[in-house]
Amino acid sequence: MAVTVEDLYRNYGVLADAKPENLSQHKDAYQVILDGVKGGPKEKRLAAQFIPKFFSSFPELADAAINAQLDLCEDEDVSIRRQAIKELPRFATGENILRVADILTQLLQTDDTAEFNQVNASLLSIFKIDAKGTLGGLFSQILQGEDIVRERAIKFLSTKLKTLPEDVMTKEVEEYVFAETKKVLEDVTGEEFVLLMRVVSGLHVLQTVNGRQQLVELVVEQAFLEQALNPADPDTVDRLLQCTRQALPLFSKNVHSTRFVTYFCEHVLPNLSSLTSPVAELDIQLEVLKLLAEMSPFCGDMEKLEANLHMLFTKLLVRMDLAEEQDLQFSSFCFIHHFLICDVIECTLCFNRLQYFARGLQVYIRQLRVALQGKTGDALKTEENKIKVVALKITNNINVLIKDLFHNPPSYKSTVTLSWKPVQKTEAVAPKRPSGEEMGSGTSPQKQISSLPRRDSRQIYNPPSGKYSASIGNFNYGEDSPVGGRHTLWCVYRGW
Repeated sequence: MAVTVEDLYRNYGVLADAKPENLSQHKDAYQVILDGVKGGPKEKRLAAQFIPKFFSSFPELADAAINAQLDLCEDEDVSIRRQAIKELPRFATGENILRVADILTQLLQTDDTAEFNQVNASLLSIFKIDAKGTLGGLFSQILQGEDIVRERAIKFLSTKLKTLPEDVMTKEVEEYVFAETKKVLEDVTGEEFVLLMRVVSGLHVLQTVNGRQQLVELVVEQAFLEQALNPADPDTVDRLLQCTRQALPLFSKNVHSTRFVTYFCEHVLPNLSSLTSPVAELDIQLEVLKLLAEMSPFCGDMEKLEANLHMLFTKLLVRMDLAEEQDLQFSSFCFIHHFLICDVIECTLCFNRLQYFARGLQVYIRQLRVALQGKTGDALKTEENKIKVVALKITNNINVLIKDLFHNPPSYKSTVTLSWKPVQKTEAVAPKRPSGEEMGSGTSPQKQISSLPRRDSRQIYNPPSGKYSASIGNFNYGEDSPVGGRHTLWCVYRGW
């Protein structure tokens, strides 16, 4: 005989009225509630609420209770499923936490939005009960589950872990996440790699120099830097680009980019012209050079430095020569595109053309400033003005670096923000007023300040007027030098 709503309420009353120490004597009443999953929609909804309420009082029926709740989680009626999923965390006690987490992870495959949100909420709630056990269920499905479950479990980790409080994400839990993530990274897609790097990069336990170095080593393994590059394989090229992009935020003065920079110089640059782009509209050569420019400030000591610089120099000349096939006119887009190519390093200029660039550059910068003056908001979003904004960033950078070259001897101390990177605003710091003791008795502030040496008292090289000076050709760098031959290049490359 089927269980009715009245049967469920009557047996629920028996259990609710019983004293805690006597609950186990009413096993038959709990069995009736378990049988409610075989009834109609009303009986199932009541069973979904009543089963977990008394679950802990009948350990001998624990498996039967969990299985009954799982049947409700797979019911055809979405409202019944949501109710059963909402109550699942109440089963997450002791050894059951891993099983419940595993079940909830599998339920992430639902296409119903409300049900999916309920699964997320239930997973988050059992994190607060046992974070490590919950992660065990998630990683179990990531490693062994179906593709859709794996995909959604990884996305859950990448978006939800960072929202959990520190008392949940303890050091032990974070170390467990890192250890399990490394197992998953042994076989991942490009998208999965990016998401998993987001997971581990956000762990507090890795926000140290040693931690960031571990992350870099993790990326190095994924990038296959021990293997030669196959430039004709778009997947291989894409893997390298993805890994490099993930490593970039980790580099610093203490965490060096040397292995990546070396690999780019020795394996990527020689094959620059034959690289197969993973994305049709991507200028793969420019993308590679931009990544190299962003990594270089953090490069440590490098073997084969001269050979690598020579390779870089040669490839940049090829890029520049492609632009020089057209006449350089400072008022035309040809000039803009020429400097977009120079933008790769933004300080690569032929010395015997330095004056030409310096003079034309000043004119062009003024023209760009006049063209952009007073424009804000939507006016700056037009295609023409966006090009002008980029051109102004590039030309300003080159102008800064040219000033370094005009020092005698040349200075290599200027820093620029690469034109494709956002400009970081810095607040001006007012100079500290010297105290009376620092100034000395009877010394006025004006005299004290005026007696200080100039901030930059180095001799400035004044370029000769007219055509190129004959003395310029007297610089001798040697036939084997990367700056010798037909072109004389001052390669002001930060970090080298």
